[in-house]
Amino acid sequence: MNAVSTGKPQTLNCCCPSAAEDVQRPWGSADLCAQSDSYRGTGGCSDENQSIGFRPAFLDAETGIVHCSCFLDGNPAPVHLLDGLPDDVVVSRDESGRATLVKGSLVPGFVRLGKFYTREQAAAAVHETISDAA
Repeated sequence: MNAVSTGKPQTLNCCCPSAAEDVQRPWGSADLCAQSDSYRGTGGCSDENQSIGFRPAFLDAETGIVHCSCFLDGNPAPVHLLDGLPDDVVVSRDESGRATLVKGSLVPGFVRLGKFYTREQAAAAVHETISDAA
């Protein structure tokens, strides 16, 4: 199982693609790519924070359940992928089974040491780690 409960549902100030948009609007891979691009260089992307233990994941802000990012076959993915998400958060899939849209309550982020971090929180943790090492 690739889901981790965070206890109770959390109220967050972010969603994909942006906090200004309706949290309940389903979103897809293009939105995820745009969000990743906006965090590039901050520590809020997978390739910038894996070395300190972050693993890509998605928080369902509606249920409080965290889903680790996986390939369609269920193996852990090194980046955010929608394909391995369970049916209860996927709005639609294409004919090959790949997720095309997910619930608007899904928040891309990371898991580290059993805790979910938004991209912004992960970026701050990366900067703190770099500062502590200097």
